[in-house]
Amino acid sequence: MKPVAVLRCIALLALVWLAGCAGMPERLPSGASREQVIERLGPPSAEYALADGSRLLYSRQPLGRQVYNVDFGPDGRLRRVVQVLDTNWMLQHIAIDRWTRDDVLRHLGRPALVERVARFDGDIWTYRYLENNNERLAHVHIDRAGVVRKLLFLDEFIPPSDRS
Repeated sequence: MKPVAVLRCIALLALVWLAGCAGMPERLPSGASREQVIERLGPPSAEYALADGSRLLYSRQPLGRQVYNVDFGPDGRLRRVVQVLDTNWMLQHIAIDRWTRDDVLRHLGRPALVERVARFDGDIWTYRYLENNNERLAHVHIDRAGVVRKLLFLDEFIPPSDRS
């Protein structure tokens, strides 16, 4: 390969890497405005009013494995960015028997999958996420009244592809 072609390949890879970094919520500068965040990340999956500001939610569900809460203070400036599809975060924040369907939407966004089973009278919302590079599923059980009754974590089984 000619040196010019090698340099072009390196430049192209660098541009692809930089473009990927620009869309990473973790790298947003503290104090950025709502408009700056949307310009950098694109339109959010959802928007929510909070008691002390507002939230832009960026979900990569159903195929991705992250959900970012991008929170702004009353002044409209970026206060924090939290990736919430994390076992510890979910265990610490999801309040069984107190959270409602709306709380789940406000924090986790829409699930990758909604299912029903015979032994539970309600919906099971499933979120795909990574834990130590292991593909996991978080199942949030929401009863007919819209109250979270159970949180269950399982490994996600992904069958090997048929390469024959």
